[in-house]
Amino acid sequence: MEKLFVGKVVTTHGIKGEIKILSDFQFKDKVFSVGNKLIIDNNEYEIKSYRVHKGFDMVTLDDYHDINEVLFLLKKEVYVDKDSLDFSDDEVLDEELMEFEVITTDGRHGRILEIFYASPTNKVMRIDIGYEYLVPFNSPFMKKLDKKEKTVLVEILEVK
Repeated sequence: MEKLFVGKVVTTHGIKGEIKILSDFQFKDKVFSVGNKLIIDNNEYEIKSYRVHKGFDMVTLDDYHDINEVLFLLKKEVYVDKDSLDFSDDEVLDEELMEFEVITTDGRHGRILEIFYASPTNKVMRIDIGYEYLVPFNSPFMKKLDKKEKTVLVEILEVK
């Protein structure tokens, strides 16, 4: 089982056993669903309820209904089993994408140096193909993502 880091339990919320998780995981919708399992200290816990509150992921787990029952989870790291996530063909974790080879439409080869968010919805790759370029991830410049071959086909426009 390959575990993926999802976030960290930062505190409790209310008195009914709800925990507050700080997470910037890119596929939260696949992780935080009722019935899914979270791994904390190598123990699996089933999500019984989920909501977002002030940017935090609020979760109740198993049959914990009291704040005192979940205090042992404070400051713990939260993981999920990678196999439990159902990724489509065009969904790749940023950590895995860093291992992909970049190929341009004119035949040059390179690598991804960095992936960052220019805004909350705009992912950008900094690539090196002899020169460094910034390529918006979801744009007409991204032509093809091949998970099997671990390649990304991009189009680079030369500025003269």
